[in-house]
Amino acid sequence: MPNLIDMLQLYGVLIVFALVLVEQIGLPIPAFPILIVAGALAAGGEISWPVCLAVSIGACLISDVFWFNAGRFYGKRILRLLCKISLSPDYCVSQTEDRFKRFGPKSLMVAKFIPGFNIIASPMSGALGVSTPRFLAFSMTGSLLWSGTGIAIGAIFHSSVDKVLVMLEDMGGTALMVLLTLLALFVLYKYIERRRFRQGMQIERISMSELVQLIRGGEQPIIVDARSVTAQQLEQAVPGALIYNARAPDSFLALLDKERHIVVYCSCPNDVTAAQVAKLLISKGYHRARPLHGGLDAWNAHHSGASDPQTAHAG
Repeated sequence: MPNLIDMLQLYGVLIVFALVLVEQIGLPIPAFPILIVAGALAAGGEISWPVCLAVSIGACLISDVFWFNAGRFYGKRILRLLCKISLSPDYCVSQTEDRFKRFGPKSLMVAKFIPGFNIIASPMSGALGVSTPRFLAFSMTGSLLWSGTGIAIGAIFHSSVDKVLVMLEDMGGTALMVLLTLLALFVLYKYIERRRFRQGMQIERISMSELVQLIRGGEQPIIVDARSVTAQQLEQAVPGALIYNARAPDSFLALLDKERHIVVYCSCPNDVTAAQVAKLLISKGYHRARPLHGGLDAWNAHHSGASDPQTAHAG
């Protein structure tokens, strides 16, 4: 890694902008460390901290506005897409929905400090109809806090950061290999975490065609909506479905019949929330509970292509 410090001095601002932008867009490249390095260099007078702060905020805003408009135009679809390509476990959408419901757009001020929350918070704001001026105000505040914190940490501990930079420069090409290895290990860890989470959600699912057969056969399956309150605002529930989060668990279980089929659905990637609720119901003795494969999308797709009155109500 020859001339590392010279490179950071010459191109530090551009490097800050590029890394912050790609991280905020959603790539698994941590940008906070480069803000710390920028703060340390600024403390030594090598680069300008106001310029670094400005370009970091600018990169954050470019990404936030992009995802905000994507959420506004594509709604729930863009949220599902983000969790499908994310290295975080698939419950990221439901977790964000719960946080966003509790704090609203104000959560944007701290979203960048919470792994998995940042990439979902902006499109969630757009999907829920937050006004553009309000979104920009909270997004800019959050970008300032996150960027300023990184630069401030670097400035405060600049002597220690400088020692690390000198050590990396002395290591030459070995330092680059070490950094790339650490990045690869981080991506691998997140991938294994996701695989492990999916394996924990393995449970027999019911297809939409099987559900239709149950309804037509007079089985009267109980349909349970396991989505968050925020998700229910984005899309209507299945007619007649029982809302899982509408009451306390014990009082909800009292509504169920252990002898009837129970079909649980959600609108999250890989039916994760529905699988969690179905596994909980099975553990409570409701052995005919199964998650709906494809969730609300499968239900809507079936009913957009067929208008069978026997499947219009299933509660």
